[in-house]
Amino acid sequence: MTHRNWLATGVICAAIALVVATGAFFHSLQPASADRRAMILAVDPQPLVAVTKGGERSFSVEIADTSAELDAGLMFREEMADDHGMLFVFEEPRNLSFWMKNTPMPLDLIFVGQDGRVRAIKQGMPQSEAMISPSEPARFVLELKAGTAARSGIEDGDLLRHPAIGNAHN
Repeated sequence: MTHRNWLATGVICAAIALVVATGAFFHSLQPASADRRAMILAVDPQPLVAVTKGGERSFSVEIADTSAELDAGLMFREEMADDHGMLFVFEEPRNLSFWMKNTPMPLDLIFVGQDGRVRAIKQGMPQSEAMISPSEPARFVLELKAGTAARSGIEDGDLLRHPAIGNAHN
């Protein structure tokens, strides 16, 4: 009988050690919302200007240009001013794909080439895992609240001006 108790105690201790070592027990106690905070970047001092047929439109932008910033983007952001956006800056033109998982706001995604010209404007639906991609490579993506591109008269071929874009094609 004593042998069985020691054996059972050993099995239980081994199981507890395994759970603690893998972090499964403590991980499950952490609040899920701890990782669900919106990333808020400093607003760039220079406005982004969209040159449209109807005139120029200015936007204050946050610049996402590090790996962590590019990955997080506007995830978990619940609101944003109509004249505000996030400019994603990639090192070189490439085939880009975005999704809206963990993004509660509907967005306009404006894909921009190396030359600062709008290549495509796509809509992103909240929480969607559907891939959003233009038909050609892009170097930048400007995310705005849904409908802002149309209200501002931004169309394919329009020029976006900002130091982060200008420095890229000089």
